Amino acid sequence: MPAPSVASEPESCPRSLVASRRRLPWVTLLSLCLSTAAGAQAPDGGVPAEEGPPPAGTVITGTRLPRPIRDVPATTVVIPRAEIERSPTLTQDALVRTLPSAATFRRTPSLVSDPTAQGINLRGLAPSGVARSLVLLDGIPVNDPFGGWVFWRSLPRLGLERIEVVPSGGSALYGSGALGGVVQLISRPIAGPDLAADLAFGNLDTGFFAARGADSWGAVRASLETEVLTSDGYPLVVAPQRGPIDTATPSNHAVLNGRVESDVSDALSLSARAGLFRENQNGGTRFTTARVELAHFGAGARLRTEARGTFALDLYGRIQRFEQQRARVAQDRSSETTAASQDVPADDQGLSLVWTAPSTTWGGTHGFTAGLDARRMAGTSEEHLFPPEPTPASTLLRAAGGTQLSGGGFVQDLYTVSPALELSAALRLDLWRNTQGEQRVERASGAVETTPFDSRTEQQLSPRLGLRLRPAKWLALRASGYRAFRAPTLNELYRPFQVGTVLTAANASLRAERLWGAEAGLEAESPRGLTARVTGFWNVLDDAITNVTLAEPLPDGATRRRENLGRARVRGVEAGLDWRLSRQWTALLAYTFVDPTVTLAPGQPELVGKQLAQDPRHRGTAIFTFDEPSLFTTTVQLRVTGPQYEDDLNERGMGGYAVVDVAASRHLFWKLDLFAAVENLFDREYLAGRAGVDTLGPPLMARVGLRLRGVP
Repeated sequence: MPAPSVASEPESCPRSLVASRRRLPWVTLLSLCLSTAAGAQAPDGGVPAEEGPPPAGTVITGTRLPRPIRDVPATTVVIPRAEIERSPTLTQDALVRTLPSAATFRRTPSLVSDPTAQGINLRGLAPSGVARSLVLLDGIPVNDPFGGWVFWRSLPRLGLERIEVVPSGGSALYGSGALGGVVQLISRPIAGPDLAADLAFGNLDTGFFAARGADSWGAVRASLETEVLTSDGYPLVVAPQRGPIDTATPSNHAVLNGRVESDVSDALSLSARAGLFRENQNGGTRFTTARVELAHFGAGARLRTEARGTFALDLYGRIQRFEQQRARVAQDRSSETTAASQDVPADDQGLSLVWTAPSTTWGGTHGFTAGLDARRMAGTSEEHLFPPEPTPASTLLRAAGGTQLSGGGFVQDLYTVSPALELSAALRLDLWRNTQGEQRVERASGAVETTPFDSRTEQQLSPRLGLRLRPAKWLALRASGYRAFRAPTLNELYRPFQVGTVLTAANASLRAERLWGAEAGLEAESPRGLTARVTGFWNVLDDAITNVTLAEPLPDGATRRRENLGRARVRGVEAGLDWRLSRQWTALLAYTFVDPTVTLAPGQPELVGKQLAQDPRHRGTAIFTFDEPSLFTTTVQLRVTGPQYEDDLNERGMGGYAVVDVAASRHLFWKLDLFAAVENLFDREYLAGRAGVDTLGPPLMARVGLRLRGVP
């Protein structure tokens, strides 16, 4: 990181591959993770929102220990509150995707995407309909317990202080799910009376409302936030293939979250939170729908002692239901009938206990952290099938599910040899067990077939080593090596799914996928407000879980099945250039190159040398911002994505595209601003998917609205 004092506010820039600096004091630019400056921890290491920013001179890093920002050892991206407000994007996943190293499955935003396709991958690590990166909200995992999906629309933007992204294997601290890295959303701190709101309307009959209120009463603080969005969407199917059944993709969602905090004493603090979320989606035809309903809760206690360090206990859980309806479509898309309906109830419960020891001096300074966590996830997929011409052998009901138990413990030492040199070492052991797995099939004849799946137990040891060297105040060098993993989800083990006309079968025999990786990079800053960064990375992914095209369809018509692929090599380079041109003008140029290639595929040699599906080699972003409060604020961003393939055989290609987004705001009076935003300003048409039918990415989407800033 650059050399300026952490207690001062440097010249701003949009964001960087190490830390964003726009309108944030250096002390609040927190790299991902887990403790407060005093060492407080949240589940899986998240920043406890109730404790707010750490004291001056410290940051919270991926090492789970507070460190000066100049000593951040990991490549990290931070999108601060100011950028969140200025972004032209409407949904959270679209905002995160402005980072070239971040992508979701296919190119379709959550505004029209089925919830089961709302994952995230970082640095091109084998994207699929499941997230290969852990997503946290104030340290609590928000990945769906059944499928690992991320319901992005359940995370209200108005309540966020910043978004932090660490795009490298994080299993040494976070366990399963952090194979490709960690994304954390940090809630705004509760500081006295506060009221904020957004109201907007746009084309596609889009309406948006969000509000947040907070207040404090002595040692007790509370906040309540809500968000409601409705939209008619747009026609997904390309015009040449579109038929009478194809319409737009209406959707809506509603969120209500509450949080309470209390400082029982100077040493002990308590917190609790709860929330409700509902989302309805239509996939573009009458019988292609999806619905999500969930409730989540959490509670935490943090005890700080001078002699023994800090102890943090967190409990969390959720109850949810996902419903999906699939259609059988005529070849000319002139008619459709219901093909199947799925009901997927799921729940999870988890806890985390983390101890941060007082720093010790022995040949330098050591910061020691240790923790334990456990999680139970359970769910069942019940699928009713409606064959067009049923026979006695036809399947009418297929139900499958089970329970996954996981637990792990980690230790870590952050060793500061000198102000110029810092070393870190972490080691974690994880165990997980798939149990109570079963599939029940009912035939039209009345016959019932029950197939129990054997319980399976696996374990994983995940190390990570890191180094940060500052040979000069203007130059920082960073390097790390790591091993990471991801256990197969209940969805991959038990639930088949269909996109377009392509049916993909589950596989109860899947093993965990494992990753070896390394990265190295440098950051240099000039006195003229110019900062440049380059990071190279190399990952080898073994037993990657992916959707493989079968030589012959299965009896139920599935043409693909989830398989452990073999091995893939994912290597590349990230580069970024931040420039403070003047007090009003800032610019960011960022580019990511990824070479995702299959290197080993036992039994399927035709896949060797192929590019991983849904993985473009080139992604880039250019963002320019003009900020003059007495006049107006405007942001223009260019997003470029290179060609990619829909399938593992690299037969269904999709060309690259470039889109321009614009946002502007003008202060009216008091705390009220007028704003407008346009995504895909030039209405660029491009493919989002080719799963049996070609689908489109979002067209021009414009909205205008009023924003009420915090009112004390």
